[in-house]
Amino acid sequence: MPKRNLARICTSNNEHLEDQVLNRGAAGAQEAINFLHSLRNMLTGHIEKPINVTTKWDGAPAVFCGINPDNGKFFVGTKGIFNKDAKLNYTEKDIDKNHPSEGLNAKLKTCLFYLSKLGITGILQGELMFTKGDVVTKAIEGIKYITFTPNTITYAIPLDQTQLVERIHKAQLGIVFHTSYHGSSMSNLKANYTVDLGRLKHTKDVWFRDASLVDQSGTVSFTAEESQSLAVVLAKATAIFQGLNAKILNQIALSDTFRSPIKIFNNSKVRAGEPINNTTEHTNELIRWINTKLTKDIGDAKQPDTKRKRTQEKTEVLGFLRSHAAELKMIFDLQNQLVYAKMMIVNKLQTVQGTHKFYKTADGYAVAGDEGFVAVDHIGNAVKLVDRLSFSHQNFTATKNWTK
Repeated sequence: MPKRNLARICTSNNEHLEDQVLNRGAAGAQEAINFLHSLRNMLTGHIEKPINVTTKWDGAPAVFCGINPDNGKFFVGTKGIFNKDAKLNYTEKDIDKNHPSEGLNAKLKTCLFYLSKLGITGILQGELMFTKGDVVTKAIEGIKYITFTPNTITYAIPLDQTQLVERIHKAQLGIVFHTSYHGSSMSNLKANYTVDLGRLKHTKDVWFRDASLVDQSGTVSFTAEESQSLAVVLAKATAIFQGLNAKILNQIALSDTFRSPIKIFNNSKVRAGEPINNTTEHTNELIRWINTKLTKDIGDAKQPDTKRKRTQEKTEVLGFLRSHAAELKMIFDLQNQLVYAKMMIVNKLQTVQGTHKFYKTADGYAVAGDEGFVAVDHIGNAVKLVDRLSFSHQNFTATKNWTK
């Protein structure tokens, strides 16, 4: 399998559940609805087929580490390990060559030295939560915590959790592993979105855990009223899906020319923190935005052939979107229902009490939830469950405190 395809496969769980409608057409829409039904069943105690839910930790960077099956050597790296010119780091010299930026360089060197002592036999992917010096003691709303802010969310552990606090203070780094990879070579690795860390060696220098959702309160289950409310939303989603023209839905999914600008425009609303309330106006605004963008692209073209091709593309894209505006509205209606259902589930899962989480604000801190969750079905399909108007908006607009 070419590495460029492997990279796409290994990052497939980065897609939001509602975006599967655009990514995979009718099959993706049905898969999203099935996921939500399975999660509803799980949260009402009716588990027909196993579904695994893990917490998304807001770490940075994503770290890959383990044994390269091609040469038996331990390495660390970022997502660049899947590039055509794979950036696998076996030594500090490799890190200097592949990752010269100061912040990432230092963190990867720490990972190379200490993660090599855990006895990893395959390949693991995790979110780096901190390295020595990132952990700070501070008071938030009158309570003293040790804190670390790897990306957008500040994680805070009360000082009265003495055992955990001591472990983190002594550690040179902290990491949450969430994916394992296995294969006879780097070119045919297969991802598994659950990990077994039972065989890893424990050392005071590395604080690690997996991303499994742990219900410490025992209360994360739907009431009869909540379950019925979710059933109503899912019924609406199913009705919209059944009324959609599957051929049009699949045309969008199969054409990057159609799909890509729609996703870019939708993401612009996420960046702005704007929900899509009026789907008719959203459709009209989308078409106007694409018209403006493609007109500019034509004007920017220097060569006659390029100008002609872009003019032809504009005619094709706008002709398709305008003639299928009603279907586009229904697609956005379907996505909205999927988001409503998803948020019912996310809000329930967020009630699990664990590490305290905050967003940094101009005048202090605001309470945050988890970054989100990943749901994996019984055959290994994975989707992301995130409150995009909260976390994703924060993530798009926040200033990062590490160098990529």
